[in-house]
Amino acid sequence: MQRAWKRVKANKGAAGIDGLDIAQTAEYLRWAWPDLRQQLLGGRYRPQPVRRVGIPKSDGSERELGIPTVTDRLIQQALLQVLQPRIDPTFSEHSYGFRPGRRAQDAVLAAQGYAQQGCHVVVDVDLSKFFDRVNHDILIDRLKKRVNDAGVIRLVRAYLNAGIMDGGVVIRRVEGTPQGGPLSPLLANVLLDEVDRELERRGHRFARYADDCNVYVRSHKAGERVMALLRRCYDRLRLKINESKSAVTRVFGRKFLGYALWQTRGGEVRRAVSGQALQAFKWRIRQLTRRSGGRSVTQVVEKLRSYLLGWKGYFRLAQTPRIWRSLDEWLRRRLRALQLKQWRRGKTIHRELLRLGASPWVAQSVAALSRRWWHNSRSAIHNVLTIAYFDRLGVPRLS
Repeated sequence: MQRAWKRVKANKGAAGIDGLDIAQTAEYLRWAWPDLRQQLLGGRYRPQPVRRVGIPKSDGSERELGIPTVTDRLIQQALLQVLQPRIDPTFSEHSYGFRPGRRAQDAVLAAQGYAQQGCHVVVDVDLSKFFDRVNHDILIDRLKKRVNDAGVIRLVRAYLNAGIMDGGVVIRRVEGTPQGGPLSPLLANVLLDEVDRELERRGHRFARYADDCNVYVRSHKAGERVMALLRRCYDRLRLKINESKSAVTRVFGRKFLGYALWQTRGGEVRRAVSGQALQAFKWRIRQLTRRSGGRSVTQVVEKLRSYLLGWKGYFRLAQTPRIWRSLDEWLRRRLRALQLKQWRRGKTIHRELLRLGASPWVAQSVAALSRRWWHNSRSAIHNVLTIAYFDRLGVPRLS
């Protein structure tokens, strides 16, 4: 429990429906834990409903999360720490999502390897609202095959049945496992491992990350057969394929975990950031560097830095140096426009540019068009607000 508490604290996160954050939950558990412990051991513990939260996506839609209380996150984390070492070794080697020592980048590298071997057709399957459609009875049945402990099974089912609070009303759940709890990814792998084993039994090359599965074949006809097989497998699990996002198609240019593959004239398969991921990146950068809100460049860079480092870390496998350079140039141009907007008046712009080493002619010409921030950000001030200038501010470079 102490190890689980350290993990919950490190993950931080918002409060659940009880309104208690990490610090408040710590105080609550000082006196409440002995009773909670007896309830857990006696099979009487009943988790609280999760709090529904909508996370905006770059396409305007929302991803729904269910936020358990900190106490329930603690119990789920402790349960995960016991179950994962026992269950994870039984999963397929082609499963990469939410597993110790495995990352999304490993799945992308596997996909690149299959394409390099000549499998240029991909069966790309996207499940429709997977976490909302998980059948509780089927999931518990698959879990019982791996866990022979009635108390653990009872507690897992209690979490599945906990319900969701939305607008002050608790909605009872008869299916689904909410995203946001530590246990949900493990349960997803328990359910989907059955499909992995069927694909393995037939000798297919594939990579799965959570509910995102790609199978690589050599012909469109073979791909159609695999798609028919997957439909039967998912039907048995009462899961639904999203027809608009699933396809049997050429592998090159198809998005997988934010990456896309492309082929050189010499036949080498390389990795790139997908067009959709680039659009999402630019959308987020525009939000962080918008020229309203009364924030200083230093404050903007502080938030920008954490996002850029995370994005760069995830997409570090992309073999597209020219795209990195163009994104760097575009980002710095936005920051230059932001800086000019904050200086606002022509006299201030003139004074600040001279202070930074600009020639009097450059300072005067930019100040004369003081309100054309985006135009000026591409003019001679790139020799004043230089790459080194932004390095000193702490802006990470992508290239």
